Amino acid sequence: MAVFGLLGVIFSAFSTYDFVAHLDRQVHAITCSIVPGIGARDTSGTSGCHSVLMSPYSSILRDMTWGGVPISLLSLGVFAFLLFRGVDMVLRPIAPKRETGFLILAGALPVVTSLIYMIISMTKIGSMCKLCIGIYVSSLGVFVSAIVAHVMNQATDRPSRETAAGLWAFYFVEGVAMVALPLLLYIVLKPAYPDKLLQTSGLRHPEDKYNVMFNLRGTGPVPAIEVLDPLCNACKGFSARLSSSGLEERLSIKAVLFPLDKECNWMVGESMHPGACAVSEAVLCAGDRGAEVVSYAFANQTELLELGRKGGTGLRDRLGREFPGIVACLGQPMVKNRINKSLRWIVGNSLPVLTPQLFVRNQKLPDEDTDLGLDFVLTKVLARAQEGSR
Repeated sequence: MAVFGLLGVIFSAFSTYDFVAHLDRQVHAITCSIVPGIGARDTSGTSGCHSVLMSPYSSILRDMTWGGVPISLLSLGVFAFLLFRGVDMVLRPIAPKRETGFLILAGALPVVTSLIYMIISMTKIGSMCKLCIGIYVSSLGVFVSAIVAHVMNQATDRPSRETAAGLWAFYFVEGVAMVALPLLLYIVLKPAYPDKLLQTSGLRHPEDKYNVMFNLRGTGPVPAIEVLDPLCNACKGFSARLSSSGLEERLSIKAVLFPLDKECNWMVGESMHPGACAVSEAVLCAGDRGAEVVSYAFANQTELLELGRKGGTGLRDRLGREFPGIVACLGQPMVKNRINKSLRWIVGNSLPVLTPQLFVRNQKLPDEDTDLGLDFVLTKVLARAQEGSR
């Protein structure tokens, strides 16, 4: 049990380190190996570990502090406690039944949590993190070891003033303290978010004189404009984080397409997202169903990108089968001209070649805060927008 507890500490520590590294609001390579410290770190942001880290489920209390509190930090405290309990029993000649019984109860916590997060990874995120798998295995190992220890324990509980309930209560408080200590250190030592970063410039020409915007999501009172590429993985992740935050209900978001595909975008020399031009055509051809096409592109991004890399008519044929009403419009000069006007809107507002970008009441959300810091920063921006509207 102590060995599995130590493994849990190691996997949780590496995961927490990768999370904390991003608190400087920059992008860092992250660990994604079943044997932490061995193998190349992920620098491309394509691994399952990166997907999990940037998902809405990697931390809690995101609207209260930048990035929130990483779940792996809580995991680190729990495994440290289980490691301590295991070593403590190894060093003692006799462990009463009531103590090994408590280990079963304590070991059930990480197992249940691991099961919940494994289901979330498979159904919500669609990726599995190798560090997370290490935590899952460690959790199961601790739990099974605790059961075996209890079954094999031949000691009998001798009568004493100390009841099983009293002992369990003491151990529970001990465990809470070992989780609370790293949490307290994290909150105290975590750098504060400087409000001056929110003093960002807005759009020079936010009006839609080219008629290139379409309703994306939200029916709230606060107007917003999102610049996106339908085959951009970061845009997909941003959409998921915004949806899970619950803050999009306060926004009314219009979108401007910015496909990073050289087929139609004269601002890029190489296609970062091949096929994005064809998908952008489909979005505009769909009219009022444009947001539906964006959702479809996010859900099938891998397949659409592969069709885009192959070239030819395969991608447009696929889109036409999914949305028959757009077939006559795809590839026509009129829709190509609308995409070109979208790019002119981008240039007219001097925007960087980057997606996604979000403007709330014409105040730009800092580019570095569209991932881990989204909930915290957007809450601040919305509060300022509400004050400004009074």
